[in-house]
Amino acid sequence: MGLGFGLLSAQLRPGESKDWEQAYDETLRLTVHAEEAGFSSVWTTEHHFVDDGYMPSLLVTSAAMAARTSTIEIGTGVLLAPLHDPIRVAEDAATVQLISKGRLTLGLGLGWSPVELGAFGPGKRHRGRATSEILQILPKAWSGDPFEHNGDVYQLPRLGVRPTPQRPIDVVVGGGAEPAVRRAARYAQGFFSNAPADQLIQQVRWATDEMEKIGRDPRTFRWLHYSIMYPAADFRRGWDVAGQHIWHLIWKYGDMVASASRQGSIPAAPLLTPDRRDDLKQRTVYVGPSEWIVEQLLDLRERAGVPIDFIARSYLHTLHYGAQTELMDRLAAEVSPHV
Repeated sequence: MGLGFGLLSAQLRPGESKDWEQAYDETLRLTVHAEEAGFSSVWTTEHHFVDDGYMPSLLVTSAAMAARTSTIEIGTGVLLAPLHDPIRVAEDAATVQLISKGRLTLGLGLGWSPVELGAFGPGKRHRGRATSEILQILPKAWSGDPFEHNGDVYQLPRLGVRPTPQRPIDVVVGGGAEPAVRRAARYAQGFFSNAPADQLIQQVRWATDEMEKIGRDPRTFRWLHYSIMYPAADFRRGWDVAGQHIWHLIWKYGDMVASASRQGSIPAAPLLTPDRRDDLKQRTVYVGPSEWIVEQLLDLRERAGVPIDFIARSYLHTLHYGAQTELMDRLAAEVSPHV
């Protein structure tokens, strides 16, 4: 099944000058490197107003990624659906699908940041309904046939959306809660998860139950699981080298709301303490020998009882470019062939 790579976010490193041209140049170079290294897919991720420039425009970037590559699947992991106009999403996704010749997978999620929802979305209390309606609007829009939509959140007059994609666009839903899983089972082609094993097993049960209710074959549903992976000669060395980079990635989510109105330089995360390291180890974070990482992934797939496409969330934006490509090459050589 191969191994995917992500989640590309084009963030600046703490202390760097605000050269986002370089950040996007590196993002596109990493995309090309992922294809050349043999990864099966490459994924982006969305947030807004973050001081380090966390990627806000996934489909724009996806089009550039598609133009630089020829075979790799390009996925959004995830585009925050309630922040976007559904027709604009349909048009932009169709355009990426045409440029990529059928390689786009559109991952959609709810979003959680009150700053983002307040600036763009129909409001936090509407985000579930908004996403459900968008999931129903998209296939109608991509058909090219005129349609109309009268929902609780969106009202669209009769119209036809063009151009249409030459090949169907698979849509997957990201999240963790039961409503998100059931929404995916009802309206999407798959689910994008980073849940630990026990939670993933429960997600599979929810999805299977929902598909049984609507008469859908569970074999038509795709499961994608992403987790941080860092191959190292031994556990201690791996954490010594990668720990602070992983901690900064996780810490930044808690800093996003504050950073929306921050001026000045981009701060670094506090130091990784033993307690923080222990907390990271309880998440879906695999740092250690490659064979151990493979064992964890295969065990997860076996316990879930469904085929799973794995994605290495090993884009650690505080790594410099050379260290990042070295990490990618280790994953491609030592993990990808075995999963």
